[in-house]
Amino acid sequence: MKKVIITGATGMIGLNLVKYLLNKNIEITAIIRPNSKRNNILPKNPNLKIVECDLSDIQNAKLTQGTYDVLYHLAWVGTTGESRNNIEMQFENIEYTLNTIKFAKKVGCKKIVGAGSQAEYGRVEGSLNKHTKTNPETAYGAAKLCAGNMGRILAEQLEIEFVWTRILSIYGEYDNSGTMVMSSIISMEKGQAPKYTKAEQIWDYLYVEDVSKAMYLIGEKGKNGEVYCIGSGTVKPLYEYINIIKNEINPMLEIKFGEIPYSKNQVMHLCADISDLTKDTGFKPEISFKEGIKRTIKWYKENNAK
Repeated sequence: MKKVIITGATGMIGLNLVKYLLNKNIEITAIIRPNSKRNNILPKNPNLKIVECDLSDIQNAKLTQGTYDVLYHLAWVGTTGESRNNIEMQFENIEYTLNTIKFAKKVGCKKIVGAGSQAEYGRVEGSLNKHTKTNPETAYGAAKLCAGNMGRILAEQLEIEFVWTRILSIYGEYDNSGTMVMSSIISMEKGQAPKYTKAEQIWDYLYVEDVSKAMYLIGEKGKNGEVYCIGSGTVKPLYEYINIIKNEINPMLEIKFGEIPYSKNQVMHLCADISDLTKDTGFKPEISFKEGIKRTIKWYKENNAK
């Protein structure tokens, strides 16, 4: 793999994937929204070319036709809060995905790797893989599922390879401040005692550098038409993850478990079956949660703490 295109390059996964691929001396064209406040955090590198273009107009993005090995489609609007059930917004995401595949064909790209979500499954007991029944409970999950299925059909028609990923819970640099991991770090660094549910959920967390590694290997070796779950493949109760964060910041903090009720549709079990991913690409997670948390705390202190 020598040349790739990335949409959504200023998101958490995109930024970390850009850095990972640049370290492998891979040429990247990043398609980003014009005038986004996050555009200035992309690294300066001769192997990184930035093209400003909204996804609604991606067919007019100014790229040189030629040979691109992979297009990583990571861009998606409406990923948090109430926007996850904004029907119109999520429908547009499906259209953007299909238009991005057509664009990939136009510029001579060989393969699409798309970023799906655990939300495509809904609430499930047991490990998640491509055979697990999908039952999304949000418009976001339904749109991701539709984008993956329709994208596969369109890519086949256009004779482009297509691989869909379903990404579980991730954490690390550039994480959203509202996630469990990052909100916990922010509160604990301020000396506050965060409130949680009983935190009995059985959960799978993967550090974002390992996510980048998985994406790279899927681009290199992922099989056409496959669906790969991306996670660590191991689980702990959520309260154990929280205590690891606490012990890295301040072991004396009092954690208030059980102060918040579970939500109506709370997912209580989340674990990726990564056996197909490992078999096809050789991917194995390398960074433990404890080590990943140390790195995330360090990054937060250096970039966000006031």
